[in-house]
Amino acid sequence: MFAKTSHNQLKMNETIAGFSKLSKEEKINWLAKEYFTPPQKAVELLKNYWNSNEKIQKLHDEFIENTISNFYIPLGVAPNFLINGKFSSIPMAIEESSVVAAASKAAKFWSTRGGFKATVINTEKIGQVHFIFKGDESKLELFFAQTKAKFFAETESITKNMRKRGGGILDIILKDKTNLLPNYFQLHTTFETKDSMGANFINSCLEQFAKTLKQEALVYELFSETERDVEVVMSILSNYVPNCIVRAEVSCLVEDLVEKHIPNPKAFAERFLQAVQIAEVEPFRAVTHNKGIMNGIDAVVLATGNDFRAVEAGIHAYASRDGSYTSLSHAKIENEIFTFWLEVPLALGTVGGLTALHPLAKLSLEMLENPSAKELMQFVAVAGLAQNFAALRSLTTTGIQDGHMKMHLNNILNQFEANDDERLLIRKYFKHHVVSHSAVVEYIEILRRPI
Repeated sequence: MFAKTSHNQLKMNETIAGFSKLSKEEKINWLAKEYFTPPQKAVELLKNYWNSNEKIQKLHDEFIENTISNFYIPLGVAPNFLINGKFSSIPMAIEESSVVAAASKAAKFWSTRGGFKATVINTEKIGQVHFIFKGDESKLELFFAQTKAKFFAETESITKNMRKRGGGILDIILKDKTNLLPNYFQLHTTFETKDSMGANFINSCLEQFAKTLKQEALVYELFSETERDVEVVMSILSNYVPNCIVRAEVSCLVEDLVEKHIPNPKAFAERFLQAVQIAEVEPFRAVTHNKGIMNGIDAVVLATGNDFRAVEAGIHAYASRDGSYTSLSHAKIENEIFTFWLEVPLALGTVGGLTALHPLAKLSLEMLENPSAKELMQFVAVAGLAQNFAALRSLTTTGIQDGHMKMHLNNILNQFEANDDERLLIRKYFKHHVVSHSAVVEYIEILRRPI
C-alpha cells in the first residue's frame, strides 16, 4: 500500500526531538511525511479508525502514549456455557478465525453432558524486593526477624483499604539466593488482592519495604559499616503466581461422548487421551497444544480489560515448573468415565485499571454478570479448556484444517475484495472442496477471467 522513498531511507538514523509533545494531528502528519508515499493515504487510513464519539476517542487516546489511532480487534461472544450449573455467555476479543466458533461448539457439546466444573484453589500473589547484602547471613536473618513487624507497620496506610476488603499482605520471608548470584537476597512477599489484579498495590508495598529495609539497616547495631550498606536492586511484583490457581473440568461416561463426528466414543476417548499424553511428554507439541488453550484464555482476558501478557508469561512459566515444558491440560479414563481438566495460574481483576475505564471491558464484565475476581478466573479457565477440547476433538477426528479453513475463507475473500456474486459462487464451490489459500485464489482467478 505504501512505499518508503530513498530520501526517507537516508534519514533512518535521524531522531525527532519532542515527539511526545506534538498534537495527535502533528504526530500523524510527521509520520506520514517521513515514512509513507503518498502521505495523505496514510493520514486517511489512520483517521478512518478514530472513534466518531469524541469522548470515547479521548479516553482511548489517554490509555497509552503517542496515540495516533485505534487498532481494532473483533469482540465476539460464545454462548451456552454451562458452568457450575449455571448458563453463561462468554465475551472473547480475538482476531483469529474459528476461535469463537470452536469455543461455542465445545460449550454446546458439554451443555448436554453435565457442563463445566470450575474451582478456584487459591488466590495468592507474589512480590519481591531484590537486594544485595555483603555480610554475615546469620546477622541478616536476625535483623529480618527483628524488623519484620516494621515492614507491616510502615505499609499500613497503603494496605488499609485492601485490608477492609479482606486482602492485604499475607507474609514476608527472607530468601537467600546466594547460590544463584553472589550476595543476592530477597524479601519474598505474598499478597491477597481480592477483586483487583493488584499490581499497583503490590508495587507500592514493595517500594515501602525497600525504604524500610535500607533505613533500618543503617541503624542496626549488629551490622558493620559494610553490612549497613544494603543495595536494593529493584522492587516489583511477579507475574508468576503458582499459588493463584483455578481448575476447570469436564467429565461424562465414555459412551455419552457419541455424536455425529464421534460414532465410536470409546475409540475417540482413547485417541483423545493419547493426544493429551503426547503433549505431556513432547515440548514441541505442548507449545502448540497450550497455544490453543491460550486462544480461549487470552480472548476473555483481553475482552475484560485484563493484562494478557502477564497471564501468558505466568502460565507458560507454570507449564515449565518441573523443569520441562508440558501440557497444561490432562485427561483420564477410569471406570468408563472420561475426564478432561486443566489447572492454570491466573492473576485477574474486576476492579481498577482498564476494567473500570474501557467501555467494552465494562460491558464484557456486565455480560458475565459482574463477577468477582475468583468468578472471572473460572470463566477464563473454562474458555481455555473449551478451546483445547474443540481443537483436540478436531485433531483426532476430522482434522484441524477442515473447520479452520472454512472459517478463514471469509478473510481470504476480504483480502481479494470479492463482490457479493463472487462470494456466493465461492462459498457454494467450497462446500464440496478442500479450502486452502491457494485453492481459493485459483478459483477467484477463474471467476475473474474474461469470457
